Amino acid sequence: MGYFYMKKMKFIFSLLMIFAVMHGFSQSETVSQSALPVYKQFPTVPPFSLYIVPDSSLFLKKDLKKNKATIVFVFSPDCDHCQHATEDLIKNYDDLKKAQIVMATSLGYQYIPKFYAINQLERFKNIYMGWDQNRFLSNFYGVTTFPSVYVYDKKGNFVKGFEGNVSFDEVGKLLK
Repeated sequence: MGYFYMKKMKFIFSLLMIFAVMHGFSQSETVSQSALPVYKQFPTVPPFSLYIVPDSSLFLKKDLKKNKATIVFVFSPDCDHCQHATEDLIKNYDDLKKAQIVMATSLGYQYIPKFYAINQLERFKNIYMGWDQNRFLSNFYGVTTFPSVYVYDKKGNFVKGFEGNVSFDEVGKLLK
């Protein structure tokens, strides 16, 4: 099932990209929709797939709980800013515990368990940390800076994105 799902995800992503490029060539007197980043053109939680710690099992968008806010946290385990942001996330956890937090990196899976263990993230059952093998989330969001955080409401609709230094106190306020 994993192989076929990945093929399906690549196909869907390819279609989204083709649509975005084709739409970009259309002429308009107003600002084109394609001038927006992909995540703003499709403002719902994207169809991701991650190999999560601790057992490298496949975690998909469909595995998210319904009617819960979602935070997508794109990071790199070797990034100092990402480490500080993770510490801030833990510090503000009480305001975030009702959301599901998806932490994704495209750096190899072998780097993830150490970051997970150092931060003792196994304590938090709503945090899913994993390897984005195909860089789908980085490409979907157009990530140029780590960390990058994207907040979705209980219905899965985009609320706000943060790039670079992020305050999880501010993220928590968006969830109230």
